[in-house]
Amino acid sequence: MVRTLVRPVLLTLTVLTVVALLVAGVAMTTSALAGSTAATYVGEMVESRALVAGKPAVSVEKSLAAQAETAREAAEKAAEEKARREAAAAKEAAEAAAREAERKAAAERAARAAERAAADPRSAAREMLGEYGWGDDQFGCLDSLWTRESNWDHRAQNPSSGAFGIPQSLPGDKMASAGTDWRTNPLTQIEWGLGYIRDVYGSPCGAWGHSQSTGWY
Repeated sequence: MVRTLVRPVLLTLTVLTVVALLVAGVAMTTSALAGSTAATYVGEMVESRALVAGKPAVSVEKSLAAQAETAREAAEKAAEEKARREAAAAKEAAEAAAREAERKAAAERAARAAERAAADPRSAAREMLGEYGWGDDQFGCLDSLWTRESNWDHRAQNPSSGAFGIPQSLPGDKMASAGTDWRTNPLTQIEWGLGYIRDVYGSPCGAWGHSQSTGWY
């Protein structure tokens, strides 16, 4: 009878053991599957975020490096452009200063020449004859003509006609075509007078001949 009771008990224990092992195996399998699924999900999330950012993680560093290089090149270009503008401005300022210096020097030369002409207008006129294509042989006629007209006085004014200056321009402001300083600068008056003689009489001796025959020129 004891032997009869032992067999069922052993059978029951065996069955329970098998069931326990099966349950444990299922649990382990479920846990492994769960772990694998979680890892896969995390990997997918990381990859997804990298793609949402625009590029894979490896390409992000390259993109940042390219942006830094672009920024550096832009900064260098801006610095070069600034240097170019500053150099151009400095050159323009230097050229303007040189022009102003030349203008002042020319004004000073003109002022000195006017002073010399005021002191000796005959010599100034003689030096200018060649500019009109005449030789020194014409100066005698010019000297006689303007001695009669104004005695070479750049301030001379005819009280009756209003003729003015060394060449006795009528009216005096005709000489403004030679310079705005026609009232005070003997050289301006001489320049205008020689131009008038050339255009109307051809030469100082031609003008002097006309003056001798008519009393005016």
